[in-house]
Amino acid sequence: MSVNSPTLSADKVKNVIANTPDSATLRNDLQTLKTDLDTLLTHAAELTDVELHEAHDRILAKFSSLRYAAKGIADEARQQFNHGVEVTTDYVKEKPVQSLALAIGFGTLLGIIIGRR
Repeated sequence: MSVNSPTLSADKVKNVIANTPDSATLRNDLQTLKTDLDTLLTHAAELTDVELHEAHDRILAKFSSLRYAAKGIADEARQQFNHGVEVTTDYVKEKPVQSLALAIGFGTLLGIIIGRR
């Protein structure tokens, strides 16, 4: 595999991004779920069995939706990480001397930075 050939097509990446909510949306959904749970706990004694069952179903549906969205974000992150590993591995295989020089340079720089503390 060449350094310039991505493992994910641009269309696949766009599709994953388009179908995955961002972190702000997830935070908002989690806050809504928390508010709904607080409201349910506050009014649970006043609700009938049917109302409690309906509330339970709504909360489970919201939780399931959040779980699905979080899984989508985790899958996207995993794909991006795996792509980065593949690109790096290919670069090291194609240019081992340059890779070694970069590793020595970054290691030295990191050692200097850490040594100053």
